[in-house]
Amino acid sequence: MNDRDVLESLPPTALPPRPAVAARPKGMASRPALLGWLLFDWACQPFFTLVTTFVFAPFFAAALAPDPVTGQSLWGYATACAGLVLAFLSPILGSIADATGPKKPWIAACGLVLFASSFALWFAAPGMPYAIPVALVGFGIGTVAVEVAAVFNNAMIPHLVPPERFGRLSGTGWAVGYLGGLVSLVIVLGFLAANPETGRTVIGVAPLFGLDAGLREGDRITGPFSAVWFLLFVLPLFLLTPDIARSSLSLRAAVRRSFAQVASTIADARRHESVGRFLLANMVYQDALVALFAFGGIYGAGVFGWQATELGVFGILLTVTGTLGALVGGRLDDRFGAKPVILGAIATLCVVCLGVLSLGADHVLFVVPTAPAVPGDGLYGTAPEKLFLALGLLIGAVAGPLQASSRSLLARLVPAHEAGRYFGLLALSGKVTSFLAPLTVAVATALFQTQAAGPAVLILFFGAGGILIAGVKRA
Repeated sequence: MNDRDVLESLPPTALPPRPAVAARPKGMASRPALLGWLLFDWACQPFFTLVTTFVFAPFFAAALAPDPVTGQSLWGYATACAGLVLAFLSPILGSIADATGPKKPWIAACGLVLFASSFALWFAAPGMPYAIPVALVGFGIGTVAVEVAAVFNNAMIPHLVPPERFGRLSGTGWAVGYLGGLVSLVIVLGFLAANPETGRTVIGVAPLFGLDAGLREGDRITGPFSAVWFLLFVLPLFLLTPDIARSSLSLRAAVRRSFAQVASTIADARRHESVGRFLLANMVYQDALVALFAFGGIYGAGVFGWQATELGVFGILLTVTGTLGALVGGRLDDRFGAKPVILGAIATLCVVCLGVLSLGADHVLFVVPTAPAVPGDGLYGTAPEKLFLALGLLIGAVAGPLQASSRSLLARLVPAHEAGRYFGLLALSGKVTSFLAPLTVAVATALFQTQAAGPAVLILFFGAGGILIAGVKRA
């Protein structure tokens, strides 16, 4: 009798245990699949970092608009228009995607629109006819495209990980996105965007590709740069991450059914107290967050006269804190729940806005005078600038957890097979009034002729959102 015969003759309980094999948790996608999903945030973030906040927006206010106050108002109107379009499209397209199944075709379509609209920003050159409309329309369409694409990407979460890992996946995605924004910002400020007075980038070199600093080509290149970046880094999502199976419903039938389904989704959300209250809260505080990011760089440029160097370093530091905040926030979410993370972030942002409101070029805390800038003091030489920088770092630290925990909370509250329509509703709640905070800031800025009107308005929005989210009873 050989060894194999001896083993087969033993009772099962006498056999030695099999070596343990590390298996993926139930419902957990493979690591390559998760990596592909995470890189979507990396692919999108340069549009938000470079165009929306730190490079193109301040360039628009300083070099295209007649003055910074007018620039802030015009940028607010463009953001408001994009929010109105998103409010209409997001839930309808999310419902169609749920009915048909796959999400990647929709992401691809949005990506093509984002690519074209971002490239158009190159043509918004100072002194050129229609430069302001080109900049505003390109920015607005690009914003709609990237936000709608995010709806479909978010809807994949319940199909990739089990509920107890929603927070970590969502937080890691935001962290990866912030890291992508950081890398792209370093590349643009270090090698492409130059100070128009010196002709040198932040690190003191001439711009690559012969970009003309006088024509602000380094600022305008952020549009095409963001477009190419997205095209390159969204590919792993299509190659590595499995899509949701196609249903038997045709696209035409799904379109016909989508309007009724959106109405029924809203009705379902109203009957589900936690979902309805959360969506209402999200509507308010996301509105304020959109405005805060839209005007952050513009505020620094207008109040303190920051140029590319100051804005660039500010953006890099804020993105670093954003990456760390998103990583920590995702783990706090899984451990303590999404609601405490959201409430803590909102409270911090209220304090930040109050702090920004108290600052001026020559004072802090509303009435405390400060010494003026002295040549040779270096970056952020005055006390108000240093305090503004510190407050900006706090924004970065809590903005990622706020947004990541918002999508993980909803993923826990709704059925996985209906995630698309509910994430479309989340986008609706985040965008249906997303015109309101930027519009209020724009109107208040124009009415009072001061950029300090911005943070005053946002305190009210964040406070209202915090009161509403406090009533959510789950997650």
